[in-house]
Amino acid sequence: MTDARTVIADLRDGRSPSAEELRWFAEGLASGAVSDAQAGAFAMAVLLRGVGAEGRAALTLAMRDSGQVLGWDLPGPVLDKHSTGGIGDCTSLLLAPALAVCGAYVPMVSGRGLGHTGGTLDKLEAIPGFMTGLSEAELRRQVGRIGCAIVAASAEIAPADRRLYAIRDVTSTVESIDLITASILSKKLAAGLQALVLDVKLGSGAFMKDAVQAEALARALVDVANRAGCRTAALITDMDQPLADAAGNALEVIAAMETLTGTAVNPRLRALTVALGGEVLVLAGLAGDVTEGEAMLARALDSGAAAEQFGRMVAAQGGPADFVEHWADRLPSAPCILDVAAEDEGFVTAIDGFVLGGAVVHLGGGRLREGDRVNPAVGVSALAGIGARLQRGQPFARIHATSSAAADAAALTLRAAYRLGAEPEVSPLVRLRITA
Repeated sequence: MTDARTVIADLRDGRSPSAEELRWFAEGLASGAVSDAQAGAFAMAVLLRGVGAEGRAALTLAMRDSGQVLGWDLPGPVLDKHSTGGIGDCTSLLLAPALAVCGAYVPMVSGRGLGHTGGTLDKLEAIPGFMTGLSEAELRRQVGRIGCAIVAASAEIAPADRRLYAIRDVTSTVESIDLITASILSKKLAAGLQALVLDVKLGSGAFMKDAVQAEALARALVDVANRAGCRTAALITDMDQPLADAAGNALEVIAAMETLTGTAVNPRLRALTVALGGEVLVLAGLAGDVTEGEAMLARALDSGAAAEQFGRMVAAQGGPADFVEHWADRLPSAPCILDVAAEDEGFVTAIDGFVLGGAVVHLGGGRLREGDRVNPAVGVSALAGIGARLQRGQPFARIHATSSAAADAAALTLRAAYRLGAEPEVSPLVRLRITA
């Protein structure tokens, strides 16, 4: 008979548990039969010993099946995208409606800010009235009628992961590729997807700062998802600088709306949205190759159709019906604005994304402790990117704060995050594509 102590002892001694044992453990996490101490010991044993490719797939499926698994009956493929977390990354706000325009159905289950990185749900909740907590019936109705929804995971989706994730966060076991893979994919596979594109971030603003580790994670995710029957590919993308020129919830919604409506297109944000969308359209059979898929995504953005679709989604989830036309008047703004000027001259050669993201968190744009309220108005905008040439006294960032004291503190942090020097070589946005 399986019990938690036997599973943990096997892992400790370098023996991979069977699929049946991992299924039992996942069910125990969901039901409470596994204690917090046992869950922590399990996570540490997996971190130190690993479970191998077969065990990784088995653990993912066991955690998926610990709760509800959705099924869909729609006249088109059900797709989604997942990012491992970065700074200034609001691609989900563009990609979900653009994919819907292209004939896909997108029940996008998203998360909140984690550490120094931003979260899609926090960004959308900067829109007055926007509701991320839809019931299953509401989600099904909206996806069927509009084609897309961006929501929080319900308590019924992968409850084993919900329990284990909280324990990993306080036991220094977040970094395990086996556990990261199972955590991400258990929720995505429970959403009943037919195809998935993964954006694995690499660089100073990412959780993965080592190219070897980023590739290992991307390959693990692609392998397990495809084993589970979900056609999946991954792009390893640059996070040595913010994706958009803003970081902060309402400010990133502004960046997304400017790109969606064509009023001030952010080239990196648009390019990554097109690349991710092109990849998943091929996986879903809606495009013959990546070139065709990217062209379809570009048309959805450039024609304004994706913006209209985004507006329908916002209205359906409780936001203003006229948001696309009047987003500048609907979003909150901070009372104190401060431009940060360069103290030297030269090219921007490096940006410490971890430090920059931390500045946004300390302004109130993220959480220092679980349960902290997020201020949607604060953050930074007008960020100079790597390769930009600055003169002494030239602004390279704009701070949006609740007070002058908070703005001054953030300015010191931003100056520490930026490095000037000789003209650098800028990394490509997409560093590597990984397919099954």
